[in-house]
Amino acid sequence: MAYEQTGPDSGEPILLLHGFPYDVREYDGVRDRIMSNHRRVIVPYLRGFGPTRYLSKEVFCSGQQAALGKDVVDLLDALGIERATLVGYDWGGRAACVAAALWPKRVRALVSVGGYTVQDIAKSATTPQTAEQEKQLWYQWYFQTERGQRGLEENRNELCKLMWSTWSPTWQFDEDLFATTAKSFQSPDFVPTAIHSYRQRYACAPGDPALEEFETRLAEKPVISCPTIVLHGDSDLVDPPSTSEGQERQFTNRYERRVLHNIGHCLPAEEPDTVKQAIEDIAHP
Repeated sequence: MAYEQTGPDSGEPILLLHGFPYDVREYDGVRDRIMSNHRRVIVPYLRGFGPTRYLSKEVFCSGQQAALGKDVVDLLDALGIERATLVGYDWGGRAACVAAALWPKRVRALVSVGGYTVQDIAKSATTPQTAEQEKQLWYQWYFQTERGQRGLEENRNELCKLMWSTWSPTWQFDEDLFATTAKSFQSPDFVPTAIHSYRQRYACAPGDPALEEFETRLAEKPVISCPTIVLHGDSDLVDPPSTSEGQERQFTNRYERRVLHNIGHCLPAEEPDTVKQAIEDIAHP
């Protein structure tokens, strides 16, 4: 895993975990607001993005939730970090929730954009959501098809920009930001990882056998025991704020949910001050 670091190795570790289809650049504003000589701020490129790579063709090219969560813990191991505060949205939020649920001793605190996002794959495969929500997930159904996989290969920037503008309708993002971020979509691992992620979560593709024990535990929706602040934009048009309502039972420590007015899906880039404040509040209650 490739990552960017600000601050000394001896500092308090904070991991900022990005989503799909974004990368580390969407955390620049948050990083600039929280960095100090006393913090080790780490922003990894998730599997499938930018310079992060599968090192062998023998490695299972998985985008499933257990893989994302285990990557977080494996990165902590590689960097010699015992416990860290995790901040995440979209794929990164799910990775943070998985790590906090399955490896509670490794997570000091959590800021989760979108709430508790651990998946029950068997249930997801058979349980429809509301008609409006199903409409918003068009890209996930598209990616179940060979046409959709080829579309992501050939039109990745066009599709990803459409997702940005659709999911965050009030965000007037800079074209230079998108162009810089889109370089991460050119990874040879981007398409296969994304396609596997969206197929496996509906049981339309097998998961990595090495991760099956973790998926079994995640299907039970394990609780998260670290202090947690949930953030949700009320203009998020892919995961509306209703999806994080009533989740208090999934958290056994301090829990707070904050809904942000006129903010969409990419909350760290749209409202970095709010994310910064959540980090400060959860790190120093």
